[in-house]
Amino acid sequence: MKKMISWDDISFVVRGKHRKTILKLLDNPKTPTQIKTETKLHFNTVSRTLVELEKKGVVKCLTPHQKLARFYQITDKGKKLLNNLTKVQGNFS
Repeated sequence: MKKMISWDDISFVVRGKHRKTILKLLDNPKTPTQIKTETKLHFNTVSRTLVELEKKGVVKCLTPHQKLARFYQITDKGKKLLNNLTKVQGNFS
């Protein structure tokens, strides 16, 4: 059974200042350091945002047992969420 993306999930991403930016970068697995470099955000901001997104099930840590160089990737739910967000908001930034 397909899980629908809820308006709450869409609102969650819209409310966060950096959530959509980080989600868009995770089509390929990346570490927080790579995301920090690409976005020019503080490392703590990237880490906090990844934890928030992971709790919602829109990103997944591919190397959860590693202390350093953890890789994150967007999930199918995250891809659907971004797709729905684009439909609702156009080119929302």
